[in-house]
Amino acid sequence: MQHLLRYKIAFVLSAFLCCPLLGISQLRDGINLPDHDEKEFHFGINLGLNRSHFSFTHHPIFMQRDSVMVVESINSTGLNLAWLVDKRLSEHFNLRTFPLDLTFTEKAFEYNLKYPDRPGGEDSITIKKVQSISLTFPLQLKFSSDRIGNFKVYMMGGGKVEFDMAANAGAKKAENLIKLNRLDYGIEAGLGFHFYYPYFVLTPEVKIGWGLGNLHARDKDLKFSNVIDKINSRTITFSLTVE
Repeated sequence: MQHLLRYKIAFVLSAFLCCPLLGISQLRDGINLPDHDEKEFHFGINLGLNRSHFSFTHHPIFMQRDSVMVVESINSTGLNLAWLVDKRLSEHFNLRTFPLDLTFTEKAFEYNLKYPDRPGGEDSITIKKVQSISLTFPLQLKFSSDRIGNFKVYMMGGGKVEFDMAANAGAKKAENLIKLNRLDYGIEAGLGFHFYYPYFVLTPEVKIGWGLGNLHARDKDLKFSNVIDKINSRTITFSLTVE
């Protein structure tokens, strides 16, 4: 079901990517939404695709045992859906947040096992997937350039707190799982562009996120968990916002 939704989102994003090109001809027709940037608050809908993986460190037990030969984190694609609230601070600075920011991802670890439990469904190369549905609360400071016709560029940075509603740290039957904590926090930085149209502003943005909290709820009795020490999230997101 999730892969079908990804295709639909990708189609919508591809269609929106053509809009900035169409907006170039509008520069000859004058300034669109001339008072838009003077408003105290802006609201918008944000839709995006993310590419994420885990950054992790090995636990010392990894070198002491030979049941797990190699551990790697696999990149995965996910979806973002958010509601933007932007507060104007000055001519070039804005404070913004996303009170409703949902992120859907499915990260994975790949294990090279020396003694796989084949009756239990394991192979020499075994992949363990970790699904995530996160509710994120970011707070970002945005610095914008001067407006040039119907175009403006900006940079942003800030922090975020994430709550993973699908985390399994409390799972009791977890022999084949990697337990993750629900709460995470981190920092973000990105670059975006405003394209002004007669009735809306379209904003493509690229953003990188670094998770600072240790997500791993390590269990020394689980072979897929005990060889890993700390786990941090890493994400790059391309999104489109319509204001």
